[in-house]
Amino acid sequence: MIAIIPVAGAGTNLRPHTYTQPKSLIPVAGKPILGFIIDQLLENGIQEFVFIIGYLGEKIKEYVEHTYPNIKKKYVTQETREGLGHAIWLTKNVIPKKSEVMIVLGDTIIDVDWKKFIGLKTSALGVKKVNDPRKFGVAEFDNEGNIIHVVEKPTIPKSNMALVGLYKIKEFDILIKSIDHNIKHNIRSNNEFYLTDGLQEMIRRGVKVEGFKVDNWYDCGQKEILLKTNALLLNKRKKVASYKKNLHNCIVIEPIHIGKNTIIKNSIIGPNVTIGDNAAIYDSIIRDSIIGNYTKLNDVVLFNSLIGSDSFIWGSSQSLNIGDNTELDLR
Repeated sequence: MIAIIPVAGAGTNLRPHTYTQPKSLIPVAGKPILGFIIDQLLENGIQEFVFIIGYLGEKIKEYVEHTYPNIKKKYVTQETREGLGHAIWLTKNVIPKKSEVMIVLGDTIIDVDWKKFIGLKTSALGVKKVNDPRKFGVAEFDNEGNIIHVVEKPTIPKSNMALVGLYKIKEFDILIKSIDHNIKHNIRSNNEFYLTDGLQEMIRRGVKVEGFKVDNWYDCGQKEILLKTNALLLNKRKKVASYKKNLHNCIVIEPIHIGKNTIIKNSIIGPNVTIGDNAAIYDSIIRDSIIGNYTKLNDVVLFNSLIGSDSFIWGSSQSLNIGDNTELDLR
């Protein structure tokens, strides 16, 4: 089985952070989102990867080549953003015929029984019940639990089961033909070739598709959800005491993650805080936040904040959303 991971999006909802790095490389609980996804797949026996890159794609390649040098991988570039369906269609020349694929969105961390999902005998889509399905792709079912219809962001949903960005496709050749049909006939939704429309055409052609309920689903495309995901993943980890040598006259409230070569003095850190590598924090209070690499904070009180790498902040009590290479003096 081959994993396709689309990471070509511009991440506009996470600006200013995504001006300088892809959203899939933003860290949560001490690891980039993309790292969590790759590790989950490797742990469950998937060894081949195709990354669909575009915006800031060289940074994706640099991260993957440096962190996972030994995995079998290919890259496909989506030059123009014409939708997820179009992105998947671009992989047709690098994936062998009759292959089974796993499609996992590059900004989504999913808690699921991977072995059971991978072992399904049919194609399947990960789903979860939501309160407002109008924001998502939605699946409708027959009485046997098979998906009979999928639609993207319906105005009047006929189901509250949302697609979570996890797809197991046994008939990948048919999916490609289905998307190709939509492209040739210019069948678009909101001016894009949606993967949802390609899946619907595949179902129309007679492919059996199951719905598979996931346990949890962390779509990290917005600041608030990213911070919530950071807190949830930190709480799931075992406590790590190796950061204590970085602390001088500090109070720590678990869970936290502190990166390598980071120094913190006279501060209160936590709960739910991730701090990157080579940061320096003095006389500060930080909770429910993510702080990037090489960032320096002095005399600040931060909460519910997302601070990019190489940033400098002095004297503030705020909830901030600061991109990379920023300098603020709020004294």
